[in-house]
Amino acid sequence: MEKADTKKSTFKYIAKITAVVLLAALVLGTVTYYYPKNIGDKTVTVIVKQGDSFKSVVSKLVDGGVLSSKVMLKIPARIFGVDKRLVPGRYDFTGKNSYSSVLKKLGQGDFVRIKVTIPEGATIWQTAALLADSLKFEADSLQALNKETKFLSERELSYLEGYLFPETYYFPWGSSARQAAAIMVRQYQSMTDSLWPEAITASLTKEEIIILASIIEAETGAGNERELVSSVYHNRLRKKMKLDADPTVIYGLGGLKRPLWLKDLKKRTPYNTYLNRGLPPTPINSPGLAAIKAALYPAETDYYYFVADNGGKHLFAKTNAEHNRNRQKIKREQKEARAK
Repeated sequence: MEKADTKKSTFKYIAKITAVVLLAALVLGTVTYYYPKNIGDKTVTVIVKQGDSFKSVVSKLVDGGVLSSKVMLKIPARIFGVDKRLVPGRYDFTGKNSYSSVLKKLGQGDFVRIKVTIPEGATIWQTAALLADSLKFEADSLQALNKETKFLSERELSYLEGYLFPETYYFPWGSSARQAAAIMVRQYQSMTDSLWPEAITASLTKEEIIILASIIEAETGAGNERELVSSVYHNRLRKKMKLDADPTVIYGLGGLKRPLWLKDLKKRTPYNTYLNRGLPPTPINSPGLAAIKAALYPAETDYYYFVADNGGKHLFAKTNAEHNRNRQKIKREQKEARAK
């Protein structure tokens, strides 16, 4: 009987010790899991490619000094299923990192994104230059999509110019020209889908609205003038007058880094609206939403002319005679300003 009690006591003692050890291990593991390791100002970059194993990613983290133990990341990753759903991308680690924070970053796909702002009225070559500089691909690769039938047909577009919606984007690191363009076209569709088809005018198609909007975007950035500029072009189109739009001429000449000269207006290109009637064959930039709405909803006016004044806006006229008086007025003001 005494021997049995001794065995029972020994078993209880071992059980208590085991429980204490397990509890201590659990506490230590929990503290270790959440306790951050500071790697200072240096940045450790881990590239996760499609098909990479979680084991290889853990090795990169430990080899880079972000974490100390492979097991401490592998076990919770298996529990939470993170090891089975790695998101490809570039992950940067700096400062303080714990096993918990690293696993959270990997699990949420919190990879590096590159901020790029595309301004309203940017041409395809200007957009290509901005994206190429930030995303590190060849600018020509984006411009080439403007003529790639497969890419365009998949998106029901005739060309890419006009549909790279101006916006601030956060592109995943490593995005290709094709991926960036696809994101921008989706943004255009998302921002404009609600405008069609009931708002389409009887005289212009959706495609023509974007062409007109791009001209309006190039002509004025003044919010209270877009509808007036739109009315001038709508009135001219109805009367079958030439649009006489300087920005289309500039676009047809490949963009100019100088003022437009009189002889430029005589150079024949598909975009010279001083020589060709109607709209140019494609948009001349990617317009913003305000310009698109202005193209859809012009002001009701009898204006057929406008000219830039000396204050960043425009003077509008109903007749050519009134238009010429406005031009003379602007020239006088410029002359007086130079004489002061």
